[in-house]
Amino acid sequence: MALDRFSAQAAHYARYRIDYPPELYAWLLPQVPNRLRAWDCATGNGQVAAVLAQYFREVEATDLSASQLALAPGLPNVHYQVATAEHTPFPDDYFDLITVGQAVHWFDIEAYHREVRRVAGPGTVLAEWGYGLCRLDSDALNQVLDEFHDQTSAPYWDTNRQHITEEYARIPFPFARVRRAHFSVVRYWKIEDMLGYLRSWSATANYARQHDGADMVALVADKLTQLWGAGERAIAVPIFARAGVV
Repeated sequence: MALDRFSAQAAHYARYRIDYPPELYAWLLPQVPNRLRAWDCATGNGQVAAVLAQYFREVEATDLSASQLALAPGLPNVHYQVATAEHTPFPDDYFDLITVGQAVHWFDIEAYHREVRRVAGPGTVLAEWGYGLCRLDSDALNQVLDEFHDQTSAPYWDTNRQHITEEYARIPFPFARVRRAHFSVVRYWKIEDMLGYLRSWSATANYARQHDGADMVALVADKLTQLWGAGERAIAVPIFARAGVV
C-alpha cells in the first residue's frame, strides 16, 4: 500500500512549496498535439492542475492525500479525487497529457507505468519533473542549509529521496521521443518562508513521528534566522524534467 507522507504537513506544503516557472509549460505544451483531457497525478494542492486548466477542456487531478486536495483551488474544469498513481478510476485510452511533479520517486514504477499505458490515448505525452535543494545568495546560509539537509535530516529521508539528487537517472522511462530539460525558478523569501518550506519536507514529518511531534526545524531555526537578517533573500530552485510519448 502506498504511504501518505504529506497529509501531516499539508498546510505548510500548500503555502511554502514552489510553483513551477512558465518556461516549463512553454517547453511542455507544444509537445502535446491534443488538448482535451489531462491527468495531473500526485497533484498535491493542485499547483500544476490549476495551470493545465487554462489549456485543457478537462483536468483530472489525483492524490493520495485528502488533506492536500482540500487545499487545492476549486476550478470548474478540474476534478480532484483521492487515488494512487498505480490504480485510478479512469477509462482506457482517456488522456492527452499526464503530468507528475516531484512525486515519481514515491511510486511503484512498474505498476504506475502499466496504469499510464492503460489510460493514455494515441500520442499521449507523459511528463515528469522534480526539483533539488534550493540555493541562496549567501555561502554561509547555503552551508547551514546543506548541513541540515545532508546531516541533521539525513536519517529521516526515505531512501526514495535519492532519486531527486540523481534527477531520476535510475527510474526507467521507456517511452518514445524522450526530451529532457532544466529550469530554474527564483523566488524572494523571508526567513519565515524558508522555515515553512523546511517544515514541508517529508523528513521533517518523519522526524516528528519518531520524536513525539518534535519540530526538527527548530534545531536550525535560530542559526538560519541570525544569518538571514531582515527582509527577503533570493532563492533559486533547480528543476529537471523529462517528457515522452506513451
